[in-house]
Amino acid sequence: MTPDLSDVQRHPFGAADHGQGPQAGDTQLASGGALPFLMGVTVPSGRELVLLSGHTPPVIDPTAPPESVHAFGDTYRQAAGVFQELHQSLGRLGLTMSHVVKLQVFLVGDPALDGRMDNEGFSRAYAEFFGTPAQPHLVARTRVQVVGLVNPGWLVEVDAVAVR
Repeated sequence: MTPDLSDVQRHPFGAADHGQGPQAGDTQLASGGALPFLMGVTVPSGRELVLLSGHTPPVIDPTAPPESVHAFGDTYRQAAGVFQELHQSLGRLGLTMSHVVKLQVFLVGDPALDGRMDNEGFSRAYAEFFGTPAQPHLVARTRVQVVGLVNPGWLVEVDAVAVR
């Protein structure tokens, strides 16, 4: 069941917005010609904001060293795992991914990409959870490349703001 969030205004980018151009992976993953994230969101008074701490990837290979990228996978696999973890956390709070209005994304440079963040890998995972037929809502989103995260094997950490 999709929650009633009709009073939450989601503001897409206009044709002239986003002058710096979409980052790699964004246009390929966009549905209907729109970027897969929003310019902004307006949350009316009376709604609760739920601030979720950073979510990190689950181990996918328990035989790998626990502080290695191999233990957690590439950026795509890590991001998909992070979004699955976020989905579960939201469920514990009686919320769904549709309630998310803002993401802050921290990406570490991928050793396989000469230290550049894998924006395309992240965007592919993001597109499986946002702007889909099952969950059509997009979010305001910021992505930054950071030097490192708590576990050296992590390439992705995401915190979120949801509205109840």
